[in-house]
Amino acid sequence: MDSPLDVLCACAIFLFVAAASARYGIAFSLARGANGVRDATRRTAVPRVARAIALSTLAPLVRATTALGVSAHTVTAVSFGAGAGAGVLLAFGHFGAAALLFAMASLGDALDGLVARATHSESAAGALFDASVDRYEEFFAFGGLALFFRSSGAMLALTLLALVGSFMVSYGSAKAEALHVAVPHGIMRRAERATYFGTGIALAPIVAAFSRRFGGPLWAGNVPLVLAVTLIGVTANVSAARRLRDIAAAVSTYGSLPRSAAPAREPVKTRVVGADAE
Repeated sequence: MDSPLDVLCACAIFLFVAAASARYGIAFSLARGANGVRDATRRTAVPRVARAIALSTLAPLVRATTALGVSAHTVTAVSFGAGAGAGVLLAFGHFGAAALLFAMASLGDALDGLVARATHSESAAGALFDASVDRYEEFFAFGGLALFFRSSGAMLALTLLALVGSFMVSYGSAKAEALHVAVPHGIMRRAERATYFGTGIALAPIVAAFSRRFGGPLWAGNVPLVLAVTLIGVTANVSAARRLRDIAAAVSTYGSLPRSAAPAREPVKTRVVGADAE
């Protein structure tokens, strides 16, 4: 878990995030000062700020990708490969390297939508491919972690709980669209899950290395993983239950109205930025 390569990869991720955050903060401050805009982000949730930083960081990649003629489908396929590789590395306990590939896959989930919009190639088929890859990537991540913790009943149960919670949040969104009702608001969407999971696996080798260096317990490296998986497992399932409850209430309300008063059928969604209409 705390091999030099894993620690190096984990540190590289946090250095990249720090640099991207600093760049975004400077650009935001300059823009706010130039336009005289009042600070409206103090109450913004952390995942929303993280999304803004990611989109700002991906802007040069979007220009490079479109200039090279790389399609959004290709970006999605590369993300699929990175997600699969992350799952294999997690199963063998190489959390730092897995975190790096998982970060690449997560950024690819946003990049493909941006490329599709920039090249005007958004389509329902692209949205279907993108959403399917997202589900596989989550399965690879939690599946790899489940294989690593296969000898620990408690951690295996927590990992499976996080997996089913993640899928049920996405299922609720898909079901709402299929029933032509508004997708309920809720927490622990795809971007949030990726942020918490990625942070947990990236911190694991760093914490393990510090623990070994200072004579701490061998299980210390698992603490970030336990916290991340528990947070996702509990919160995602609660969010999914509330979302399904709201969908059931909306369907019951619309079902009691005349057909002419029911909401109009929504158009088929195309690939969107972020690629997870949760």
